[in-house]
Amino acid sequence: MADLNLVGSYDYELPSELIASAPVMPKQSARLLIYDRAKQQITHAHFGDLADALPPCDIIFNDTRVIKARLFGHKNSGGKIELLLNSPLEGNKFSAYIRGSVKVGSELKFQSGLEARVCELMEGGLRIVQFECGGKALNTHDVFEICERIGHVPLPPYIKRADTKQDVSWYQSIFAREQGAVAAPTASLHFNDAMLNDLRKRHEIYFITLHVGAGTFKPVEVADLREHKMHGELYSIPPQTTQILKSERKILGVGTTVTRTIENFARNGQSSGICELFLHPGNPPIRQNFLLTNFHLPKSTLIMLVASFIGLERTLELYRIAVEKRYRFYSYGDGMLVL
Repeated sequence: MADLNLVGSYDYELPSELIASAPVMPKQSARLLIYDRAKQQITHAHFGDLADALPPCDIIFNDTRVIKARLFGHKNSGGKIELLLNSPLEGNKFSAYIRGSVKVGSELKFQSGLEARVCELMEGGLRIVQFECGGKALNTHDVFEICERIGHVPLPPYIKRADTKQDVSWYQSIFAREQGAVAAPTASLHFNDAMLNDLRKRHEIYFITLHVGAGTFKPVEVADLREHKMHGELYSIPPQTTQILKSERKILGVGTTVTRTIENFARNGQSSGICELFLHPGNPPIRQNFLLTNFHLPKSTLIMLVASFIGLERTLELYRIAVEKRYRFYSYGDGMLVL
């Protein structure tokens, strides 16, 4: 029996051709593997079947909005760099990942007169930077505004192509509202207006906001998952959603970001702050009832979160079946519903 605490236990084989580089259209035609825990039953369906497949429950989505967080530029010395925003910090600074050698004091130049200065080198490859334009320091809103003009959609590293105009809509949920994410809450990408209207006939829909950081793609670099330090992400929960979380009503969390936010609230009762919660079989959910999510990277914190609901062995079994049935994996891929 596999050791639940060993990161290597969460590995699986995935043929590269099953990594989706674009979503299927129409959205409701994406495939959906449904696993009913009580019946131990697997059903192969489509997202268009979701409304009929769900038991009575409230549905919670993440309304974060992905910014064009990838910037291409150069150092004052002339070397090319690529900067990926991670999250805003106090004092109008940002944490970011930078491809290209930089040191404290390095000055970076981008289009439209945008400049950045490297203030600090952090552990794990993060850099603290401060932006300015025309000699004026920029706040978070200013930076996001300029990124929308000159930045690129921050596609995940496993999508091996440059972003296109289509990705601007593909990599954004239809209810994205609160700017700040640098990765999409991908389970939400499957929904269109018709599907939401269909769901609203039988279910109440609520929202949380968690700004997904670039750390969501960072590999787990320890052998024992109990030693992994989870990245932090800003979140907020509006009062109407808070009331649902305090109730005993059944909840479907759409995506791992919603799940972590719900479970973070269930543990500390805080409706805003930084979420660093790491869910795995040794730290299972205590509030959320059902999970809708995409298929995730081997040995990632996200597949460990799935295993926190259904166990490691069953997770690997379902992933093996998904590979066998040629499901499409990762951000633009198909999904799984855990009941």
